[in-house]
Amino acid sequence: MTRSRYDAVVVGGGHNGLVAAAYLARAGKSVLVLERSATLGGAAVSAPLFPGVDARLSRYSYLVSLLPRRIVADLGLRFTTRTRRISSYTPVGDTGLLVDSHSGTRTRDSFVRLTGSARDYDAWTEFYAATGRMAARVFPSLIEPLPTRAELRARVADPALWEAVFERPLGETVEERFADDTVRGVVLTDALIGTFTHAHDPSLRQNRCFLYHVIGGGTGDWDVPVGGMGALTDALAEAARSAGAHIVTDCEVTGIETDGVTAEVRHARGVDHAAHVLVNAAPYHLARLLGDPPPPKPEGAQLKINMVLDRLPRLRDLRVDPADAFAGTFHIAESYEQLDRAYREAAAGRVPTAPPSEIYCHTLTDPTILSAGAAELGMHTLTLFGLHTPAGLFADDPDRRKAEAVAATLAQLDAVLAEPIADCLARDAAGAPCLEARTPDELEREVGLPGGHIFHRDLAFPFRTEDTDALGDPDDPAVRWGVATGHRTILLCGAGAVRGGGVSGIPGHNAAMAVLES
Repeated sequence: MTRSRYDAVVVGGGHNGLVAAAYLARAGKSVLVLERSATLGGAAVSAPLFPGVDARLSRYSYLVSLLPRRIVADLGLRFTTRTRRISSYTPVGDTGLLVDSHSGTRTRDSFVRLTGSARDYDAWTEFYAATGRMAARVFPSLIEPLPTRAELRARVADPALWEAVFERPLGETVEERFADDTVRGVVLTDALIGTFTHAHDPSLRQNRCFLYHVIGGGTGDWDVPVGGMGALTDALAEAARSAGAHIVTDCEVTGIETDGVTAEVRHARGVDHAAHVLVNAAPYHLARLLGDPPPPKPEGAQLKINMVLDRLPRLRDLRVDPADAFAGTFHIAESYEQLDRAYREAAAGRVPTAPPSEIYCHTLTDPTILSAGAAELGMHTLTLFGLHTPAGLFADDPDRRKAEAVAATLAQLDAVLAEPIADCLARDAAGAPCLEARTPDELEREVGLPGGHIFHRDLAFPFRTEDTDALGDPDDPAVRWGVATGHRTILLCGAGAVRGGGVSGIPGHNAAMAVLES
């Protein structure tokens, strides 16, 4: 049994854990990373999912918005992203709404064709210009010490927008500013990714989710990782190892103890001691490792479907090229009214009759995840992210409920296509269609997300609150950086930190900064 001492032990070799390890090792600290799986990356991985099909799909997480360029530069990462020209396409009958970020004229014409006037287009441009200004001001603060509410409000410097995003249920703003049901739905979807809630939730969970989805990168753009999400993990692992971090895989941590001065980490290969333990796991799992009573289990609410196609499907909307429609976010059954109805059905314990979802095609922006031969044949990948399918729906008879949810989701996709998606699916070496679906409970088993919650728990606004201050002395670096756990030697460095969620590296950066200030 091993028994060593390190400056820091990182529990979990996902992308945030690797960011923390790389920063600390570059600062001269001795660092051990313990990962329970055989591979690093957690949800930020790429894999060839279908035998005989030469495509490496981003199996779980798939787009990048929140990763600061500063982290890429600080760690010398050989990793790039590409911006998508098409922001979104939402089919409606035989027409649809196309948002082309490079052409205001094309976007305006699409709004007018769908809604009959330019009213919602004008409201759209005004609203997203304001959120763009907010993004430019708020995003840099995510890798600074946690501001107070008043400090962040002053930074936003827009009282009306502050009230709309931070004070009032988002549904009020959506209904005040936009008239068309489809346009309202497109705005609201950013508030529902991985978050089971509704437009008028008084807890403002929808607002918190919306905020993180519109401030990423200081622009709100959701970019495509070149080479797939696994390319980020590979770059981070190389940065951590080259800086001197010791990384061990196939090594599950079974317990953590601390006396307030040092900490002990028990794992499959022995026991190690550290001045600090950085936990890249959900707070729910941290409680188990500490032997504490667990908090209420989070509940994820998404259905993830990965596909490989022989060709892109034809659309009912003949005005739009499928290569445009699928290059951005392709919204399905996501009008405002459809989103509300699906939420109410799921909250009542039923698989929604028209499950909302959104799709994008990685290979239209970055074909490098395909072999040259597959790309020449015109093959493509599709990633579908379904909303309003909470973990509780699959508690009883999970296989039947999963089949029901997948069938209903694909039926909604087929309803806006000129041909069934099944006719476009590639076949693997055994002749099976190239389609893989994952429910929240499967995400928990495979990636360790409690309840399948992709953010580890509900997102928090990025400022200090009574809850954050209650975790320790306000001058404690862990409290100042939003990574405190209530134990001075144990820090959160994963998505469950105050400014966690998404593929960002931000919690890993902030935990490392807190250690270096200690």
